[in-house]
Amino acid sequence: MTKNFTKITEQPSLYDHLEKKPICQLLEEINAEDQKVAQAVQQVIPQIERLVTQVVPRMQQGGRLFYIGAGTSGRLGVLDASEIPPTFGMPSTLVVGVIAGGEKALRCAVENAEDDVRQGWVDLQEHGISSCDTLVGIAASGTTPYVIGALHEARRRGVLTACITSNPDSPLADEADVSIEVVVGPEYVTGSSRMKSGTAQKMILNMISTTLMIRLGRVRGNRMVNMQLTNHKLIERGTRMIADELGMPFDKAQTLLLMHGSVERAIEAARQSTMLSNIKSNVRTE
Repeated sequence: MTKNFTKITEQPSLYDHLEKKPICQLLEEINAEDQKVAQAVQQVIPQIERLVTQVVPRMQQGGRLFYIGAGTSGRLGVLDASEIPPTFGMPSTLVVGVIAGGEKALRCAVENAEDDVRQGWVDLQEHGISSCDTLVGIAASGTTPYVIGALHEARRRGVLTACITSNPDSPLADEADVSIEVVVGPEYVTGSSRMKSGTAQKMILNMISTTLMIRLGRVRGNRMVNMQLTNHKLIERGTRMIADELGMPFDKAQTLLLMHGSVERAIEAARQSTMLSNIKSNVRTE
């Protein structure tokens, strides 16, 4: 499950003697490297499109999206998955993040968790993954046994598999139906893939999940009309959406929002009420 290939993520940094540089120079150089990330992500848009195009119909038919990774990659997958319920009002079981070492690994390194080639599939089985689901393996190196093993077994069982990696032609890519190889170059601190590689992963995960939710009807215009109303800021945002859309006073819009629980349902209810009122008015005038 391993092969010899050049790991760009392990190549020496383009910068040296970092400890001798002033703070401003360090920050400017890190920023200069970060600017390369968006360009690298742009190059893999066709692969991202290919993945999303296949995932949309699967989710429309009840399929789920799984992310799996170790360390930084795993944490980013869990982060993206955890944002779906509050942002788009979808159940937490629709997009699931799985990390080597479990919940503890979100805050603390779990030694050797990523080296177990069988554990990834075991962890996925706890969620009842099936052939109607999609699995995205995230690993900057493209060599993480935990992730490779999970994709290998998932693909063997008919699950759509994809990967996000910073090294081309990796063992992980060999196990993916769709391979997203975003080459960001050597890290500023040699081998520290939490930097550019992690930023690229975060951007791509945002692109995947946001595009999916738009296609699944969770956005209207450019607004999160299904977001959960979990705090005052979100209630206020939702109220402004309704007030702008329907041209009604803020207080009335807020009452409507709290009554129906989401921007989308509130707008639909208000429009249905207006339509019924118009029908009744027309009947009386005939």
